[in-house]
Amino acid sequence: IRDHDQDCYEKRLAFLREAEHKINEKYGEHTAVLTITESYRNMLEVMKEHFYIVEKAEEAMRTVGVVPATVPIRGGTDGARLSFLGLPCPNLGTGGDGFHGPLEHITVEAMETVVKILVEIMKHPGEKES
Repeated sequence: IRDHDQDCYEKRLAFLREAEHKINEKYGEHTAVLTITESYRNMLEVMKEHFYIVEKAEEAMRTVGVVPATVPIRGGTDGARLSFLGLPCPNLGTGGDGFHGPLEHITVEAMETVVKILVEIMKHPGEKES
């Protein structure tokens, strides 16, 4: 189940649980068995509590001439998993483009820009903006 909104996620989960119940009610106990294994959730739940990290990354981007673009994504990312393991970790991007398609690519120049962004972030690690 994937959703950007926790309430919508819970509604989808409730729908699946109700479907399991109705199938078992109609066709007999254990005809349907719903197993939920959580792999990741929306990292915004964690990042809201540590938003200064996002602001620091955005400032680093502006410093090197990149216009920050914050867009929701649905994919299971390392950043999402790490955030829920206690390391708030927004996705900064790699500089790549056209992901998961025949035109997926990355340039050396884009990777160099990402390195510059990381260097800017690390100039003041752990400092919260006032």
